[in-house]
Amino acid sequence: MTQAIDFHAILPELILSGTIVLVLLVDAFVERRSWVAMPLGLLGVVAALVAALSLVGADRATFDGAFRVDDFAVLFTVFSLAVAVLVLAISLRYFRDVGRYQSEYYFLLLTSFLGCVMMPSARDLLVLFIALELVSAPGFLMAALRKSSLRSNEAGLKFFLIGVLSTAVMLYGMSLMYGVTGTTNLQEIGVALGRDLPAGKETLALAAILFITVGFGFKVSAVPFQFWAPDTYEGSPVPVAAFLATASKAAGFTGLLQLMFVAFAAEYAFWTPIFAVLSILTMTIGNFVALQQSQAVRLLAYSSIAQAGYMLLPFALVTADVGLNRDVFAAATNYLLIYAVMTLGAFAVVTAVARESRTLAISDFAGLARRAPLMAVAMTVFMVSLAGIPPMGGFWAKFLVFRAAIDRGGIGVLLAVAMVLNSVVSIWYYLAIPRAMIFQEPERERPFAAPALVTGVTFLAMVAVLAIGVYPELVTHFPPLSTLVGR
Repeated sequence: MTQAIDFHAILPELILSGTIVLVLLVDAFVERRSWVAMPLGLLGVVAALVAALSLVGADRATFDGAFRVDDFAVLFTVFSLAVAVLVLAISLRYFRDVGRYQSEYYFLLLTSFLGCVMMPSARDLLVLFIALELVSAPGFLMAALRKSSLRSNEAGLKFFLIGVLSTAVMLYGMSLMYGVTGTTNLQEIGVALGRDLPAGKETLALAAILFITVGFGFKVSAVPFQFWAPDTYEGSPVPVAAFLATASKAAGFTGLLQLMFVAFAAEYAFWTPIFAVLSILTMTIGNFVALQQSQAVRLLAYSSIAQAGYMLLPFALVTADVGLNRDVFAAATNYLLIYAVMTLGAFAVVTAVARESRTLAISDFAGLARRAPLMAVAMTVFMVSLAGIPPMGGFWAKFLVFRAAIDRGGIGVLLAVAMVLNSVVSIWYYLAIPRAMIFQEPERERPFAAPALVTGVTFLAMVAVLAIGVYPELVTHFPPLSTLVGR
């Protein structure tokens, strides 16, 4: 029997797929394609965003339940498309200044965002795997897009090798899970694991969970699987690094939330200690290595690793208490949303500075407060927010995780203390760029000229971070409504 497809449920994906095809055709047949690809891509993303907003409040499933549109899916679909608009905006002048790779870049970027949009609706291991590879595979090429740069080639190669390894490990874990449960549907896997399994199958199920967790650990750059991230971020074009640090990382965490809270919830006693260790190692190593960095993108790369540690912490707090798990789920979701705004804003400023500096050393930001006051104020806001200092939005991201950890008690208190200590350590390196901008003399006296779109993205992100700091309900209102716990 042929199952009817709910085309409204997959409308954002259809629009984005059509846009990707159009960008590819423009690249093949339009003479001035480099000037058309970005506006065309932006128009398609905005249309997909409108389609996603039309699904607010919906609860629809298609492809035999493998693809589901609910509040969680809509929230992260809208989030991914909003990030896509901002990444496209900061990319335009960057690649026009480079003068090459524009059409290829927009095709690859939109393909990765298609994976990001599919991820929150994927309620089947196969769909989840396809979405994750759609995110990752174009990223290998985007990281190596500057073909004449040895650093870019190294970035792409490292990202590719580690990505392939993590994919193999994860796929092996998924195959084991199918062998144990006889299904690839996440909800059905959760039901199967909730029953009493024979000893042999129980062992295989735990091994499958471990392999899948390791595979996603690579995707979100958790220690000890993080070693690809700093070199890849540094060697990639700055907008690509911004994508990897925000949308790509968020897609990995979106997949983890669905797996752990829906499919593997019954085995929480096995995997919560693993996440506790991953969280402490990731935040600690990320922060302490960041202290030694003198290059802005590498500093943000290690910051991204440390922030991943904070985002992994809620996974270690899961218990049999459904009410507590809802709070934990909401805290993780809040952190993802606020983190993306802060980090994308910081990369927008770095993109502007990249017009004057190829090395992007922290010293290249010297005196920026006098040459470009708006950029300097915005970068200070982003850095202070990433450190978790009130009254910035980043404070609320950490506070909600901290409160969930304290409410959990036991191991939660230890994790909360580790988080606070790491946040104190991080203040030193997060203030390194503001110190250079405000207190050091500029190396150049001429005015700083930032592209209009980059300035616009920077300003919007700064306003958002300040607004969330003053009125956190702007963000915290949505995650509790979109929880997957108890469904």
